[in-house]
Amino acid sequence: MAVKSHPQSPEPSPESLVRASKLASNSVETLPEGGLAAQLERGEPLRVKLGIDPTAPDIHLGHTVVLNKLRQFQDDGHQVVLIIGDYTARVGDPSGRSDQRPMLDSDEIDANARTFQEQAFKVLDRDRTEVRFNSEWLRMEPEDLLRLLAKATVARLLERDDFQKRMNAQEPISALELLYPLLQGYDSVAIRSDVELGGTDQKFNLLFGRDVQAAYDCPRQIVITMPILPGIDGVRRMSKSLGNYIGVTDAPEDMFGKVMRVPDKNIEEYQTLLLNGEVSAGEAPNLAKRRLATSLVDRFHGEGAGQVAEAAFNRIFVEHEAPEEVESYPMGEEATVHLPAALAEAFGVSRSEARRVLAQGGVRRDGQALAPEQLDYPAPELDGCVIQLGKRRYRRFESHS
Repeated sequence: MAVKSHPQSPEPSPESLVRASKLASNSVETLPEGGLAAQLERGEPLRVKLGIDPTAPDIHLGHTVVLNKLRQFQDDGHQVVLIIGDYTARVGDPSGRSDQRPMLDSDEIDANARTFQEQAFKVLDRDRTEVRFNSEWLRMEPEDLLRLLAKATVARLLERDDFQKRMNAQEPISALELLYPLLQGYDSVAIRSDVELGGTDQKFNLLFGRDVQAAYDCPRQIVITMPILPGIDGVRRMSKSLGNYIGVTDAPEDMFGKVMRVPDKNIEEYQTLLLNGEVSAGEAPNLAKRRLATSLVDRFHGEGAGQVAEAAFNRIFVEHEAPEEVESYPMGEEATVHLPAALAEAFGVSRSEARRVLAQGGVRRDGQALAPEQLDYPAPELDGCVIQLGKRRYRRFESHS
């Protein structure tokens, strides 16, 4: 790829250096070194880019790490450009992949794009966010596409670690996947971004975007990579497919409870990345989790929701009482209830699982453990009772009539 040189930015002042340091806080890398301060020294609002492929309908707290950084740039007076990758989602980002991503259909991509925007605005200022869809410029004429393809070599594209690992493992790499970094880089050309943000897994794509900009005779963007938030298992990255996520649309009680499940060793990292660096040194892990959970519930569900969610958590896990609102389970019209079958239907578990929990004394009726040996009950004895399966699942058994 032929890279053109551009005039050097002015030497940054102490004020610009301080602003740059604050804006780069909690990031992993800001490249090139000193570039952000030099950009700020120009005295003009920067165009700060984040590209998201709408491959799933919901966002989780892992996504908000980068969104929080975008909001920090907004609050510093800069223009955030949120690019919805409705075109690149059809290609599939190979970052962090050991196989080829499945292609999504147009309806699914469009539906995901709508929900993603609404959820992103729980963090970003809607009025100060420019939303663009990259199909605007990537549905280009064949001549323009060929011109773009000519800007890079296959050898350069194959430098990325993901491709190297897959080639070593003799796993296939599609031509579409090779095209992805070029398309994402062209996004930066189309919107003339000054800064691009992404997770550490996006580093190759972000740096490649600088090369594409230079090849089109555009000033190169600054690259800021952010940490990857681990899931509530404390090991793997937060992911809906892994089931270790906290969704921004989770019910308040569920959000609070999931935060309380974060391992103690990860709570400071969660505080740093989700509370904009507000870490209470020496705070007991349980108290730190409660403060974090309350703050997050308030942020996504409104002031005061965190306190209500904490009260519900205490009711179940501290006072060992049922929640105030319990989903009903209609028992039917039979005079006798076979408990393993009813538990399986009410809680969506297998009969063998229901029998196992019952045998371990893990089934309660209105707070009292049921005898493991009794499997059948007269329906009136269960009618109106709150049945608890395990530690946190409840149903109110009610007669059909």
